[in-house]
Order: sequence, then structure tokens, then C-alpha cells
Amino acid sequence: MDQKMTIEDKRFLEEAIAIAKENIDAGGGPFGAVIVRGNEIIASSGNRVVPDSDPTAHAEVSAIRMASTALRTFDLSKCTIYASCEPCPMCLGAIYWAGIRRVVFASDRYSAAAAGFDDEMIYREINLSNDKKSILMERGMTLEGDTVFEKWDKFPGKIPY
Repeated sequence: MDQKMTIEDKRFLEEAIAIAKENIDAGGGPFGAVIVRGNEIIASSGNRVVPDSDPTAHAEVSAIRMASTALRTFDLSKCTIYASCEPCPMCLGAIYWAGIRRVVFASDRYSAAAAGFDDEMIYREINLSNDKKSILMERGMTLEGDTVFEKWDKFPGKIPY
């Protein structure tokens, strides 16, 4: 059931849906995203996976990259993302890393799956231990790898994120 939306929410979500529709004709996937701060659109993008030959160029990730560049910050906590569809696990991870605290979406993951964009396997696997994942996860040079974090802990110029 749809939540009660403001006029602004409806306007920005309509924009994300329009981008998704236009993106199909432009050779991209059927997804669109708009990032807003206050009542201002900071960035928007369609899915660019096929045109850019980049499996990470989902609409939400592309819009996050553009918004971060436009605002010159990795902290988008004062922004809302509007998406034509419920974000996939990768996009949701990017949304968390960007600090975005509100997501408004139209279609859901089940409609996306019915259209051939099924992320259910990723949702299931993400919580599995490494030895149970369908991707072979191998670990080596643990002590050497940990030295990177030791250096980070001592680095006086670090910017936490």
C-alpha cells in the first residue's frame, strides 16, 4: 500500500519514473533515480549499465556519484533519493554509504523480478557465511592485510566516513 506522499514527493517520484521510461529508449535499463536536497534536484540518472558497459552503473549509484560531485562531499545525509523501483542490494548499500536517510520508490523488487531483474539470490546470499556463498571466497595474507588498518588507525589526517 502506498504511503501518503507530499506534492513534492509525487513530483520527484514522477521525475524518476519519467527518467526510467526515457532511459529505455536511450538504450539503458528501465530504472531512474533523482537525488533531492530540500526542494532542489541535485542529480538524476537512468540506469547506464549497458550504454557504459558498467555493471555498477545503476540509476541510484550513478545519481549518488553525480550528487556527491555536485555537492563536493561524500555525505548526502541531507538528501532524499527518489527511485522508480525499490533499490537493489548494491544500490541500497551505496545509499547507506552515502548517508542518505530517506528513500522513496515506486515499483518494488517483485515487479522488477517479474521483468527479469531478479536480485533475490543476492538478498539470500548476502547473509551467508563465506564458505556457503556461490562465489568462491578465498582469504590470504591476513596479517599483511591487517597492517593497512593499523596504518589507518594511526593516520592523523584520516577523515572518517
